[in-house]
Amino acid sequence: MISVKNLSKYFGDFCAVDDVSFAVQPGEILGFLGPNGAGKSTTMKMLTGFLNPSSGAIDMM
Repeated sequence: MISVKNLSKYFGDFCAVDDVSFAVQPGEILGFLGPNGAGKSTTMKMLTGFLNPSSGAIDMM
C-alpha cells in the first residue's frame, strides 16, 4: 500500500504540489491526469525518492 498525506513541495515561494493526499491499495492502478505544471512529475519524484517533500508524509507498506 502507498499512503500519501498532505504532501507539499515548494521551490522558494513557488508551490509545485499543494496538500495532496491519496492511498493506493495492492492491485490498484493509479493515474495522474492534469495540465502541464500541475505537479504530476514532482509528485512522482517525491514518491520515488528523487525529491524530498517540503511537508507531508509518504508511507509505503
